Order: sequence, then C-alpha cells, then structure tokens
Amino acid sequence: MGLFTGKKGLIVGVANDRSIAWGIAQKIMEEGGECGFTHLPDKPEDERQKNRRRVSKLTDEYDNAKFLVPLDVQSDENIAEVMKTTESELGKIDFLLHSVAFATIEDIRVPTVQCSRDGFKLAMDISAYSLIALTNAARPLFNEGASVCAMTYFGGEKAVPGYNMMGVCKAALDSIVKYLSFDMGAYSVRVNAISAGPLKTLAASAVGSKEMEDLYAAVSPLNRNISMEEVSNSGAFLLSDMASGITGEILHVDAGYNIMGSPGRMAGEYMKLKKEAEGK
Repeated sequence: MGLFTGKKGLIVGVANDRSIAWGIAQKIMEEGGECGFTHLPDKPEDERQKNRRRVSKLTDEYDNAKFLVPLDVQSDENIAEVMKTTESELGKIDFLLHSVAFATIEDIRVPTVQCSRDGFKLAMDISAYSLIALTNAARPLFNEGASVCAMTYFGGEKAVPGYNMMGVCKAALDSIVKYLSFDMGAYSVRVNAISAGPLKTLAASAVGSKEMEDLYAAVSPLNRNISMEEVSNSGAFLLSDMASGITGEILHVDAGYNIMGSPGRMAGEYMKLKKEAEGK
C-alpha cells in the first residue's frame, strides 16, 4: 500500500523532465496514485507536436498515467473539455496540481515599472487567474478531503530583482491560495502552495536562476540549495491525506532562505575578504 493507493488526480503544468510538476507526479505515481496530465497546446503547423512529445515520453513509461491532453488555461471551453476527460477517465478526483506561469520575455526582462498593460494582463491571466478557473471547473469532481496545490516563489513576498513582473503574479497567486482555501473549505477541499527555492527548470531559466542558486547556497541556514526530490516529496505531502489539517498555507521548501533577515554567513565571508584585502 502506497501513500496514494486508490487516489486519483490531475497534473497541470508538466513541460519536460525537469518540471517540478513532473517530480511531484512521479512521487505520486510511485506511491500508487493515478494521474491525468495536460500539456501546452502545440501549434497547428507543428507536425512533430513537440510540446506533447516532451511530456508523452515521460508519461508513456507509467501505467498509472491515464491520459495526456492539451490545455490552454486561457480558454474556459478547453478547461471544461479537460475536466470532462478527467471525469471520464478517472471519475472523482482527490488532488489537483497547478504548476502554470507565463510572462513574455519582453515584459519579464524589463523593470516592473516598464511592463506593458497587455503583458500584465496576459501574465496575470495565465499565472494567477488560471488557479481560480481550474479549481472552480474541478469543483464538481473533487472527493471530500481532496487537495489542490499550486507552485509559487518568494518573489511574491519580497522584491527579488530580476523576477520582476512574475513576482507580482506570484503575490496574486499567494492571495488566491488563501481565498480559495476558504471557499473550497465548504466542500472539504484544501488549497495550499509550495514556495520552492531555485531549481534548474524551464521557467527558472527565464529569470536567471543560476545566480539565485548560488545565493541560496550561501545565505540559507542549511548552507545549500534544495533538490528536486525535496520539493517533490513536499508537494506529494500537501496533496496527500498526511496533510489533511493543512490549508491556506505557503510551504517554503528553500533550505530556510526565507527566514533570513541578513546575508548570514555570506556577510562574515565578505568582511573576512575585505579585511584581507586591506591587509588587516
């Protein structure tokens, strides 16, 4: 008997084998859970269906990966189609993982003050509102005690230079998690989010994650960055019955980085180097 034996759910947001959503989904399936998956829609002219192929080569290896369908989270009609497929293939569900975020390069690589109006609306729609849309559409399918988990980042709580517009989106997402936890509590459904430290994912590469990985390793109380396995375990935990009393929480999986009010040991190293340079 695994932690997810007899449990079924929908995984939204796997892009490739380095996606946090895939790490969490793997953990769930290894623990006996059954999952349906979505992928980014492919362009009609893309005969190779690259987006689908990236995900299918992962899910094809698992018997308990029950389906893979395209999803445009900006389309309520498409969301309804995915929920119809979910009900047909899985019946009632016990979990929903939301791991979706997007902003155009033009809007995320400029200071937030220069973000365009259309870029703001697009980023907010995909990165924040989609959690509301998906949760509401899945509402009739949730079993009592079901769980929703979203992926956020510390840049929604504090200003992180370089994260820019996406930090504003994550701040909105964090607030949505809290309000949805209240709304969905009436249906005995929990809503939480994981705030993960920087990992080598497709999304992280767009905001310069390499420098952040080094910073976390230097500043965090554990003196290191996190691993994909640690985030995957935490995500599976929040989606499982083990977390049945937890809702409306932002769980930081960041080696403790978020608690620091100063550069910590890195400040000591800096002062040491400065003294050496001054010949003291």
